Amino acid sequence: MPTDLIDRARSAAHDRVELPGMSLMEHLDELRKRILWAVIYLLLGCAVAWFFHSGLANIIQKPLLSIGLKMTMTHPIDAMNYYIKTSLVFGAIFSSPLILYQIWLFISPGMYSNEKRYVVPFMGVTVLLFLAGAWFGYRYVLPGAMHFLVEDIGKNFTHMITIEDYTDFFMSVILGLGFTFEMPVVIFFLALFGIVDAKFLLRHFRYAVLAIFLLAAILCPDPSPIGMTVFALPMLFLYFVGVLVAYLVHPDHRNKKKAAGV
Repeated sequence: MPTDLIDRARSAAHDRVELPGMSLMEHLDELRKRILWAVIYLLLGCAVAWFFHSGLANIIQKPLLSIGLKMTMTHPIDAMNYYIKTSLVFGAIFSSPLILYQIWLFISPGMYSNEKRYVVPFMGVTVLLFLAGAWFGYRYVLPGAMHFLVEDIGKNFTHMITIEDYTDFFMSVILGLGFTFEMPVVIFFLALFGIVDAKFLLRHFRYAVLAIFLLAAILCPDPSPIGMTVFALPMLFLYFVGVLVAYLVHPDHRNKKKAAGV
């Protein structure tokens, strides 16, 4: 980690010393409360997902069905495990707004009152970005992966794709891209607390490009430069969105606007 980034983090933490504090036991009690509610919301989301587990399972299998294949059971309990895993993942997605709200409630005591107004945009943008990343993976990455890996690379082999192998691959792509698309949200918090700013992000842009293409090489099923570039372009776009977000929410910019009476 760059030395200036460490210094910024220390300075941001020091600036918040004067905020109304909580004792260690109060923090632990608050954390316990938020975790309890998050677990309750997760269980409710899983219950809803289980009610629709057949339809959700068909959605997961659709990229495989598009090339004329179906998942193979190798153990009598595979189908049950498949439905349980599907319900857990989609239950987490369904309940994510409420879980995110619990996270916000936990960190909000350490924020200034004018920063707390970001709760609604934070929750909305976080969910939308995750869904956008998941949709990008489902709409473009998975069908391309199935075509490339099975019909092109594996055309000379007999295909027996198990339930466990396919669902693990599906979840890694969907969840990996969903979390990757959260980049502007991460930058938002770093900038909000004064740890990074737009100039810092632009100055270290080459490192961001390297990290993005390394991530694209890991997640992208097509090893060609064109495939990785197509995969990395949305992430590069989101990085620049993060630069704009950092400029707008950084304390220096907001203080200048306040001083100017804007």
